[in-house]
Amino acid sequence: MRKLRKSKISAVFLSVLIGLSLGCSRRSSDETLAQDIQKKVAADPETDNSQVAVTAKDGKVTLSGKVSTPAAQQKIEEIARAESGVAGVDDQTTIVPEAMAATPNAAAPLPPVEKPKPEPIVLPAGTVLTVKTQQALSSKSSQAGQTFLATLALPLSVDGRSAIPAGSTASGTVVTAKAKGKVKGEGQLDLALTSITAGGHTYPIKTGVLSSTVKGKGKRTAATTGGGAAGGALIGGIAGGGKGAAIGAGVGAAAGFIGGTFTGNKQIEIPAESALSFTLAQPLTLPPPGQ
Repeated sequence: MRKLRKSKISAVFLSVLIGLSLGCSRRSSDETLAQDIQKKVAADPETDNSQVAVTAKDGKVTLSGKVSTPAAQQKIEEIARAESGVAGVDDQTTIVPEAMAATPNAAAPLPPVEKPKPEPIVLPAGTVLTVKTQQALSSKSSQAGQTFLATLALPLSVDGRSAIPAGSTASGTVVTAKAKGKVKGEGQLDLALTSITAGGHTYPIKTGVLSSTVKGKGKRTAATTGGGAAGGALIGGIAGGGKGAAIGAGVGAAAGFIGGTFTGNKQIEIPAESALSFTLAQPLTLPPPGQ
């Protein structure tokens, strides 16, 4: 009886030992299986940049992680199924192309293409600015240093690019104003533009001086000084002495002169809305449109 008990105990103990041995052997076999598959995935050129983890339990292999293409996903599964001792494959990998950008073998992203910056607009010296005066000017009533306002009558552009639209505000100054005496002495009126507004910004400018004199029995002379040539542009509406100056065909010439009607003692009079042409003596640089 005692021998029978000992025999049963020995059998149970032996079964436990065999089970433990088989469990350890199977665990060791699963680890080896997973390692072998992982190595083959890393060595294959089609799958070497994949971020895949391989685990195995009782011969069943589980694949997880990220791959860059469907072809790489299929290749990894084929490698796992071809491994000796694999009882099945559970493929849980996902296709995420962006994830590959962080790997050493992934192609570096291209830098963004910078658009060329727009160039500023430069109105060269010699550009003609034709304006309409907003108030009357006179050799008798105007004073040297007096400011007058005007609006641009014709738009300005450079190489097809709009620079300053018509209607923009310009400012000028009376350089000289000298009344004609009844007996002797000449009347003189000199004007120049000093600034122009474009795109909400006011820019200082320098133009030639438009100079007109009257002496003797109403004989007039006109010239442009400080930039440009003498004579040239038509001053509309002045010859008739009226307002609402019409801009004549000569307005676009290289320079302008101050025409005028004469009062009883031969003064130079420029009514409001008269058209005058000034010539830039220095270039004017404007920012690109929209800036």
